[in-house]
Amino acid sequence: MRDTLTGSRIRERRQISGLRQAELARKVGISASYLNLIEHNRRRIGGKLLVDIAAVLSVEPSLLTQGIEDTLISALREAAADAVGQKAEVDGLEEFAGRFPGWSGVLAQMHRRVVTLERTVETLSDRLTHDPHLAASMHEVLSTAAAIRSTAAILAEPGEIEAEWRDRFHRNLHQDAERLAESSKALVAYLDDSDGQRDLRGIPLDAVEAFFAEQGYHFPELEAGGKLTDVLLDGLESSAANAVASGLLELYAADALAMPLDQVRSALDASDPDPLALAAAFSVDLVTVLRRLAFLPEGTLARPAGLVICDASGGVLFYKPAPGFALPRHGEACPLWPLFTALNRPLVPIRKRVVQLGRTAAQFECFAIASPQPAEEFGAEPVYRSVMLVLPVEDTVRPTENAAQVGVSCRICPKRDCGARREPSILSEGF
Repeated sequence: MRDTLTGSRIRERRQISGLRQAELARKVGISASYLNLIEHNRRRIGGKLLVDIAAVLSVEPSLLTQGIEDTLISALREAAADAVGQKAEVDGLEEFAGRFPGWSGVLAQMHRRVVTLERTVETLSDRLTHDPHLAASMHEVLSTAAAIRSTAAILAEPGEIEAEWRDRFHRNLHQDAERLAESSKALVAYLDDSDGQRDLRGIPLDAVEAFFAEQGYHFPELEAGGKLTDVLLDGLESSAANAVASGLLELYAADALAMPLDQVRSALDASDPDPLALAAAFSVDLVTVLRRLAFLPEGTLARPAGLVICDASGGVLFYKPAPGFALPRHGEACPLWPLFTALNRPLVPIRKRVVQLGRTAAQFECFAIASPQPAEEFGAEPVYRSVMLVLPVEDTVRPTENAAQVGVSCRICPKRDCGARREPSILSEGF
């Protein structure tokens, strides 16, 4: 199709040069009606005529025949998919880009900027709401500012202050000002770290997740029947992080024993795994299968799988990311994720196609189930945990009709009229 867009480029270049259609036709020795058919992509063009037209328009012939770059077409397609309340004519993208390459570049650039800004808003929103490090930094800044204000108010009061007390207040004011400057610099540097690469190993769960990520979520020692002591817990300095990691590794070892890797590979359909069929084949529960699929070696499944484990309060206990999958690490996520709806129906397996709003319309096949933890005594109330396996779906251009729309969190979700919304979105209505 791109070869047929030469006419559109000729028309655009002619208009830029200020030539009338009849004038260009006369200079190259053809009729105006024939040139009109060429410019509307109804006649193919090449050879000497193309060279003559390029010479009159003072451009290289290749500029009239070359196609629009794949990246520009792809960016426009993503922008169309992300549009809220608008339906773009995606079938005419190449013709639009051929006729208006400048505007196409502007739209693609603006879309990339919107995606970047939304990602920044999402990150900062999660930090401002839940990040304990940020809360401590903000408390330091506000406390110091309050101390400066109090001291300045005393100095501003009418009447004389003894020289000794005045000097003391001035000294305190100077020290507090220096402390405020340092804490403000630290806070700005922390917020500027928008790529999320800061060291969070002081938080046990974050340290454990970083440790699992560094290992590729796979532990050959445990696959071979080794003991937990065979796994070096490097980087887990706190006893709390070690305890959390040890508990997860015990589950990993039990899952590997119940579902040996070579047998899983033989029974697995990498492109479309069926957790219930695997549970029946290995005589294990669905929770074991979901965890096992998430921790398989890279390349075993067609696309990397994500995993989320939460307790009955919705607090995330473990988070393994997947391409395009975004879930706030510290709570207040969209309650429409199957992870949370499974808590309303314990022991009922849920499979749901999900479209995540807010960035590109990423699609996921989600498998979730909530199950009680082993009871420690008779008559004890069951303690439930929910597990969700997230498998990215490649076809995100045309979502399935029965797919559920979910957001990252209410604060940055563009979905309108949502019955699960807890608070208004900070994004504009036209986003």
